[in-house]
This record gives sequence, C-alpha cells and structure tokens, in this order.
Amino acid sequence: MKKLAAVIGVSVLAMSASVFAQEGLYLGPSLGYYYLDSERVVSGHDEAGVLGLNVGYRFFNDWALEASYGHDVAGDDLEVAQINAYFWLGEDNGGWRPYVVSGVSYYDRDGENNLQKDEEYTWQVQAGLGLSKMLTDQLEFRGDARLAHKVREGHGGINDGSVNFALNYYFNEPAAPVVEQPVAPREPEMPAPPPETRSITVRLNVEFEFDKAVVRAIYGDELQAVANAMKVHDDITLVLEGHTDSKGSDSYNQDLSARRAAAVKARIVEEYGIDPSRISTEGYGESRPIADNNTDEGRARNRRVVGEMSYTEVAE
Repeated sequence: MKKLAAVIGVSVLAMSASVFAQEGLYLGPSLGYYYLDSERVVSGHDEAGVLGLNVGYRFFNDWALEASYGHDVAGDDLEVAQINAYFWLGEDNGGWRPYVVSGVSYYDRDGENNLQKDEEYTWQVQAGLGLSKMLTDQLEFRGDARLAHKVREGHGGINDGSVNFALNYYFNEPAAPVVEQPVAPREPEMPAPPPETRSITVRLNVEFEFDKAVVRAIYGDELQAVANAMKVHDDITLVLEGHTDSKGSDSYNQDLSARRAAAVKARIVEEYGIDPSRISTEGYGESRPIADNNTDEGRARNRRVVGEMSYTEVAE
C-alpha cells in the first residue's frame, strides 16, 4: 500500500506542475474489467472490476496525458495506478473518434487468490485501442480495450487484458462569438430627430490544428452567429482572412492560409445557405502573426481565419 501511495503521489505532483497553468484540464470516473494472466495464480484466472478516478490534460485536441488510480469494487484484491498517453486519430467532426493509448501501470494485489511469488506488487507496460465521443461541449465518453505486459518483479511472459470506460468533464468551455456592446448614438440636432440607431460589430476567429484546413465542430456557434446576422441584414458582406504560423515554406503557408479561409466560407455557405458572392477570402500566409511563433501557444493563435462585419439597426 505504501508503494502504491508513493506512485500516485509522484504522478499527481508531476501533472500538477505541468498542466494546472494551462488549458484542457479534465477530471472523471472510470470503470475497468481486468482479466489477469493465469501465471499470476496457482490455477485459473484472476478477474476484478476496478472503479477509478482520472485526471488529465488534452493538448491541441489530439494528445492527452493522464494519471489515474483505481480500486477493486468487489473487495481489496487489486489496486491499480496508471500514467497513460492518448492520441486521437482522424478529424474531429463531432462524432465517434478512434484513439490509441499506451503507458505504464502498477498493481498492488492482495486477497486469498493463491498469489504466486513476486505477484503482489508488479509493473506493466500497456497499449490499446478505443473510441470516444463528446456528449456535450464539456462531457466526454471513452471506451477502450488494452493489453498489459509485466516487465518487473518476477517471471516474464505474463500478459493481462482489460476493458476500460471513462466519463470525463473538461473544465474549459468552447469560445463564444465576440459581439461588441452597442455604441451610444449622437444626440440629433434636428428638431424632429430620426429613429435612434446603434452600430453592431460581429467578429469571427476560427483557429486551426497544425498543418490542417478543417473547421472544427467547436466553432459552430460562432459561424451560426455570423450567418444569422447576414440573413437579417442582406446588405452586409464578410471578408475572411486566412493565416498560418511560421513553420513551413512561404509558398506552402500562403496556399494553406487561402485553403483555411475557403474552408470557413464553404462551411457558412453550405450549412447556413448564405450567398457565396457575399463572402470574399484572402490568404496572408505567415506574414501577419499576432503572437510569438517561437512558442506552441503563439503558433496555435497564429493558425487562424478572422473576419469582421458591421451593420446598423434601429434600437428598440
């Protein structure tokens, strides 16, 4: 038990030092079914249902690093501490998304299941495949199957299987459209003043993953706000400007920025029925950074498409 507590303590401290000052933190419960190798016991197999808690951080929508601890729900036969890395495959289109997982686990085993020698405390390396889906903007369901291979404390050639499910809550919310507050109009100088009006500006900022021109599903609310304004005010137009970070050649980045602007235009036209002639696009490559291209955070901000439109309406 003291060994397991030390492993969990070091894991949580390591993650705290690296992720609590950043975005993408999540927390959630997990449930796993473990089918242990028959070599671990005198006869038969050892099985356990393990209820646990995960804490992790997801980077750029594709990578995550996670520490977890679980305890046997049917008794005190098995405790598991893990550190795992996750990598999601394919594009994030709001549906089910496959991922691969790999890491290390530490078992603390007890009970009366005829433990073989050197099987009470063991280390394993593990890998697996799974599927995940965002049920809401902040709630994720995840399920996978893993194979674990024992690497220390006694005989080799021992492999365990497990099936794992998790429900994770992400603390950061998707960005919302930026709408400026109404500007107070001047007092009219005419004896009979015209109707009171106000000026509204809607800004759009869509960020992209590295070397990609795919509009992520989290920007649906922003795009809908822009489309709604264009439907109400059919005399306004929208200019979309595409940008990249500094990685890659000038010519490649120029083409990538133009494709990003075109992707945002296509999403607004196809999903909201806006006349394409009212939207123009321009690619600026890496020539107009808004943040430091020497950091991951700065490059992420520079991979963007921005747009702005203003209109005047009668104040109620």
